[in-house]
Amino acid sequence: MFLSAVLLFWVQLMFGKMILPLLGSTPNVWNTCMVFFQGMLLLGYIYAHKSISWLGVRRQATLHAAFLLLPLLFLPITVSNGWLPPTDKNPIPWLLMLMTVSVGFPFFVVSANAPMLQKWFSNTSHKASEDPYFLYVASNLGSLLALIGYPFLLEPTFRLPEQSYLWTIFYLLLVTFILSCAIFLWRSPILIAKSIPEENTNSLLPLSLKVKWILLSMVPSSLMLSVTTYLSTDIASVPLLWVVPLAIYLFSFVLAFARKPIFSHELMVRIMPIMVLPVMIYILSEQTKVVWLTFLLHLFTLFIASMVCHGELAKTRPSTDHLTEFYLWISFGGFLGGLFNALIAPTIFKTVIEYPIALVLACLLRPNLNSKEENSKKKKLDFILPIALGVFCFILSYGFHTFDLKPDWLSNLLTFGLPAILCYSFAKRPIRFGIGVGIVILITTLCINAKANVLYTARSFFGIHRVVLDSEGKYSQEKCHYLIHGRILHGAQSLNPARRRELLIYYFKTGPIGQLFTAFQNDKTKSKIAVIGLGTGSLAGFARADQSITFYEIDPVIKQIALNENLFTFLKDCYGKYNIVLGDGRLSIKKAPDHYYDIFVLDAFSSDSIPTHLITREAIKLYLDKLTPGGILAFHISNQYLNLEPILGNLASDAELTAYVQFDENITEAEKALGKKPSKWVIMARKKENLGILANDSRWKPLVYNPKFPLWSDDFSNILSIFNWGRTRN
Repeated sequence: MFLSAVLLFWVQLMFGKMILPLLGSTPNVWNTCMVFFQGMLLLGYIYAHKSISWLGVRRQATLHAAFLLLPLLFLPITVSNGWLPPTDKNPIPWLLMLMTVSVGFPFFVVSANAPMLQKWFSNTSHKASEDPYFLYVASNLGSLLALIGYPFLLEPTFRLPEQSYLWTIFYLLLVTFILSCAIFLWRSPILIAKSIPEENTNSLLPLSLKVKWILLSMVPSSLMLSVTTYLSTDIASVPLLWVVPLAIYLFSFVLAFARKPIFSHELMVRIMPIMVLPVMIYILSEQTKVVWLTFLLHLFTLFIASMVCHGELAKTRPSTDHLTEFYLWISFGGFLGGLFNALIAPTIFKTVIEYPIALVLACLLRPNLNSKEENSKKKKLDFILPIALGVFCFILSYGFHTFDLKPDWLSNLLTFGLPAILCYSFAKRPIRFGIGVGIVILITTLCINAKANVLYTARSFFGIHRVVLDSEGKYSQEKCHYLIHGRILHGAQSLNPARRRELLIYYFKTGPIGQLFTAFQNDKTKSKIAVIGLGTGSLAGFARADQSITFYEIDPVIKQIALNENLFTFLKDCYGKYNIVLGDGRLSIKKAPDHYYDIFVLDAFSSDSIPTHLITREAIKLYLDKLTPGGILAFHISNQYLNLEPILGNLASDAELTAYVQFDENITEAEKALGKKPSKWVIMARKKENLGILANDSRWKPLVYNPKFPLWSDDFSNILSIFNWGRTRN
């Protein structure tokens, strides 16, 4: 069971990395992969449950022994050839089909092992066979080990083809282990009652209990994905952030199903309201000044809520007669949680509303510790009091926002703190408390949004995008429109007609990219420009009348924003010709003629989910094929957490290119007032003279080979090696 779980998570992470060159790196790729693998896990559990119910344990073991050999036809695991993602519609159906064809069947077979092996064990004469649920701990520990071991051990050590072959070897080892288990099962003295197929026992389980299991497994699954999306979208874009919530989710299973639980279930139930209310305040007030404290608060709340739900699952687990069905309903609930977050929520919600929804559901599922007599009293108040609290919240929120109460801390204390205190008085009654939390979040959010300066919000497969009006001088002294993806600023434009054409933030005229275009503004040979990453279309502001600029953009929503003249007018005001090509930049650029572009800008590395397939040896070769002999490559690598400088230095050295880097961080107060932000850029060319005056500009430093960092390629990259540990900015 331990090895099965290791292989299951290993293949998820490995295959997820294999498809990055096709879809780029975005949280929704991971979420979609998660829901696919949860779906396949559900199918595996259905197979385990039904085959044992129909055949009995001994005959089912014979069937599975033969079934184990079929995945060898699909190994080693690779991405099926000839699959290209669609550029004009949602890629989720395409991605699900690709995973089905490439990795679906091996995953399906391995996924059946956890409930199946426990059922086999329960039919032996072992003294612990009456309660085999402790073996579930081994399964979740294996998942946890693979989750942590992959980025720290496998990814830095082995290339993708090597990982795939290694996975095949361990699968063969797993087959050997399971066949050994089958042999022990066949030879074990077995009770007659245990060998009877279970068809007639399933009806003994009440429907209410099955629904309870589904909800108790669905909510933590949804909450785990919601916390991941919320933290990476609204708090800070930290690479590999998804590892932590998933590890917490798995660890809660380990603790809840352990033979001797470390934490009291009752203690977790009592602590939960104390953790939920501060999270509610943080979500509503958007207080994220102390990022590490914010992370800890949300993650610890996820842990407590998962412990409560999974503790209830462990507490209500049935006898071994219904073991496989129990795991079937748990798997179904987990699948529903993933389905809601990965496929439904991004379609119907414009922001991460699924997080407070999951939080409220977790509160409603919290068991009631009161006696039955106490529970029967004042049930009507479970609905009346939360509604009264909602009216009170409306009065507070609307009143304080209308009269602009100062200072801010006092306004926040009264607007968010006072309702939270009143809500805590409901904590002893889960229904009342859950409804209270939901109403407070709903009413307060509606009042806040009514006064917000958010002009446009859209959510796509690739994230949440907002266009914000800055009228309070947060970014500059003038009113501006800003495009924000999560917490990352991707473009800005002044509303002052006299400065509408001026480029702000990272694209300031005196900044590195401004220096590049200024240096060649009179060079008529630099007429064709390519840009991967559209943003607001800011770089179109550098184009001369005789130049053409082609933007390669993977997200259709970004194209809609850049073309919306009520939000940004850089494309409208472009002196030259522009074109927008939708689709992954690397795949789309292959269709361009060789030696066509004179300047090639890659502006896609400022977020946490950097598209690593755009900075590999193979990618650099592709760019050089599309560049003219005297062409220039420019990379925007401003990133709060990742230092891409040594990676690009090694790639330039490998391709025998001349490379320079500039980190423009010394911003004057006058420039800051006009909207300039620090930025880091790398430029490359085949020869030094191709860079013109920039090669002798002291602001640009030579970028050289760094032996501490391995060369990145399509089958090898390691995000952890370039993480700025303990630093806020590179």
